[in-house]
Amino acid sequence: MTRSKNINRISFFTILTVLLVAHTLSAAESPIGKWKTIDQKTGKVVSTVEIYDQGGKLFGKIVALIEPNDPQGKPKICDACKGTDKDKPIIGLVILRDLSPGGDRYKGGTVLDPEDGKIYPAEIWVEDGALKMRGYLGILHRTQAWPKAN
Repeated sequence: MTRSKNINRISFFTILTVLLVAHTLSAAESPIGKWKTIDQKTGKVVSTVEIYDQGGKLFGKIVALIEPNDPQGKPKICDACKGTDKDKPIIGLVILRDLSPGGDRYKGGTVLDPEDGKIYPAEIWVEDGALKMRGYLGILHRTQAWPKAN
């Protein structure tokens, strides 16, 4: 009887562990989709970024702006950007690049700030229904929370 109880107990804990792991994996929300960016100073929505998979890595491009045109009525461009992004329209601009899965986050990629044209190391993850985007400057970092777009 003791051996049978031990086997039953081991089976119970094995099944329980499998169920808990499966629940945890299914509960983790994917960052793929559309997210609203928020101005840190005003708290207002600035743009919508679409996160997508390309070759097993995640990328994100701006698909909408609250104010898409400059004061002259022309589409806003990234005049502060360098290289191939220089003077490209902000709508359609890829701002997140090459993020690889690493645990519960996507890491090793970069984020482009279209306001100053600077590129920073970045990582993203979903927490409490919001996309967390963290950019690094050396050992310092800033994390933004982007709510899900409809």
